[in-house]
Amino acid sequence: MTAPSDWQRDLIREVGAAEAGGERPRPATPPAPARTPAPARTPGPAQPAAAPVPARSPDPAQPAPRSPAPPRTPDPAATPGRDLAPRSSGEVQRPASAPEAAPVADPRLLLALGSPRHGDPLARRAGAGLRRLAAPAAKEAGDAARLAEAVQQPVTTGRVLAVTSLRGGAGKSTVAALLTRTYAHYRHDPVLGLEADAALGTLPLRLGARTVRWTVGDLADVLTPETRLTDVTGYLVQLEEGGWLLPASRGQVGNPLAGRTYYTVALALRRHFGVTVVDCDSLPGQVARTALGTAHARVLVAPATAEGVHGTRQVLDWLLGLLPAARENTVVVLNATSPDATLDPATARAHLGEPGVPVVLLPYDRHLGQGGPVHTDHLGEAARGTALRLAAEALGRAVRTR
Repeated sequence: MTAPSDWQRDLIREVGAAEAGGERPRPATPPAPARTPAPARTPGPAQPAAAPVPARSPDPAQPAPRSPAPPRTPDPAATPGRDLAPRSSGEVQRPASAPEAAPVADPRLLLALGSPRHGDPLARRAGAGLRRLAAPAAKEAGDAARLAEAVQQPVTTGRVLAVTSLRGGAGKSTVAALLTRTYAHYRHDPVLGLEADAALGTLPLRLGARTVRWTVGDLADVLTPETRLTDVTGYLVQLEEGGWLLPASRGQVGNPLAGRTYYTVALALRRHFGVTVVDCDSLPGQVARTALGTAHARVLVAPATAEGVHGTRQVLDWLLGLLPAARENTVVVLNATSPDATLDPATARAHLGEPGVPVVLLPYDRHLGQGGPVHTDHLGEAARGTALRLAAEALGRAVRTR
């Protein structure tokens, strides 16, 4: 695997330095009853000093490992010693009080979903396993390895991928969740899923978050381009399968997100994350237009229906008319949302690809069709392979964008 670039080494050193100073914003294990003061602080006379914990010195040549700890909702406003730090020091000026955590969805609704379904039926999974045992597919394994290498390629600065669609229900949040899961699984630098749909966004649910607290709007007034990763992560949701999440609302319809608010937060955060996947609102929304105009790569999701393909082609022609250079960093996803779709996929792909953009077919998957959290180990073989191919295609185009 290619060694991380300089900015990634700096990021690893920064996290390691924060750990050495006792400023870890999200511990991997539950905190001990007694806090260990940082070596640089001197305890008061009535407070005996505890023995300092030896700091772990990370190796800059090695990628940062992903913590297997379960997600934990931090309370940045309760962090002592840093709440009143001035903005000029590069740290976050925290609000006076933290907002209340809110559930992503009604627990009764989540119970009604039942257990996660596998994307492939049992018979198909058993047959695929037998075929692999009988005759290992060397070509398929080689293709998967090349795609994984493309997804793992180093980046000089954080890359932002904007996912949007012509209307709601096309599957843009599903595609955004798939990309976030894929990058978090294969990459060793931090990966962020950023929701930019404050009205009807479902990215937190698709990524398995249980509660949300801080939103994009909350961070607009406290983040600066100099804010450190150790400050930022206290506002984010850590995901069980790797990666981070910043929602747009606290589980209910909120005020529309302004394009400038989105841009301010996205610009301040992208330096900390190798890849940021943005789940935008539907076109022609203001945030979607802002995100498409500032992202390194664009992913347009079209439902595999005649009207969905026709509308997406119109949007694609409009986008390329405004930004001719977008042809080089735009990918279209043809999303089959029903097992009973009758639209010929070859004809639909040809129609969408006429302007010269790649079209990736995401086949119907029972797990994705269930509508709950996306678990990579439950995806069908075809959906898993498509997600990897789409992630490689989108990141490759984002890396080529200056």
